[in-house]
Amino acid sequence: MNTKIKVLIIEDEELARILLRNFIEKYNNIEIIGECENGFDGAIAIKEKKPDLIFLDIQMPKLNGFEMLEFIESPPAIIFTTAYDNFAIKAFELGAIDYLLKPFSQKRLKQAIDKTMNLISNKPPPNNNINNLLQYVHEEQEIIKRIAVKNRNNIEIIQTSNIERIEAQDDYVFIYTNDGKRFLKNSTMSYLEKHLDSTEFIRIHRSNIIRIDRISKIELYEKDTQLIFLKGGDKIKASRNGYKALKAILYK
Repeated sequence: MNTKIKVLIIEDEELARILLRNFIEKYNNIEIIGECENGFDGAIAIKEKKPDLIFLDIQMPKLNGFEMLEFIESPPAIIFTTAYDNFAIKAFELGAIDYLLKPFSQKRLKQAIDKTMNLISNKPPPNNNINNLLQYVHEEQEIIKRIAVKNRNNIEIIQTSNIERIEAQDDYVFIYTNDGKRFLKNSTMSYLEKHLDSTEFIRIHRSNIIRIDRISKIELYEKDTQLIFLKGGDKIKASRNGYKALKAILYK
């Protein structure tokens, strides 16, 4: 292959980056085009540098590997570098060329690189099924404590403790925060209802999830319909079943 394979390393551990860099540089047909210490920088670098392959750590500060992948429209080939156990590796296999389980040896690293070079060199880059991977990971995780959203050209992390309510919007949701901001997120109400802490959030209507401690008062709106007032000023109608569930929590 005449053109060099462009590689981007996204890894927060310096020793891991050094190990990867030192070994990858032994390949004449691979070019390291950058290194990133977190998912924020990784997402920007992928967009700007357009690598053929990324070495991607999962557990990183600010934005982890999975959160980063949500914002990549056409992801390159991926080799995960991770300390996750075999259960999580099942998910990685859905969307990666290979994975390196930390601490990995140079022999194992060579196997992953050789496998990747063979795939990229002999046919078009593999079509990583990232959507299936992310769906699997999302469904398997338990309670979420933060949500990553895109705000114009920036990526922001919203702590669930700062969410007042969530509103359905076609295939997206609007997330309203305690400080009066609103963010659009590609997600579903059913997913959020399942994975938000049920002691903190409740779905009071098919189109609204609210944070319980942000309720300021409740008033009768019309027969069998209650109006929920939130501290931020919003007024949300509760369905009969939604109010029944809320009342069970408030008055238990």
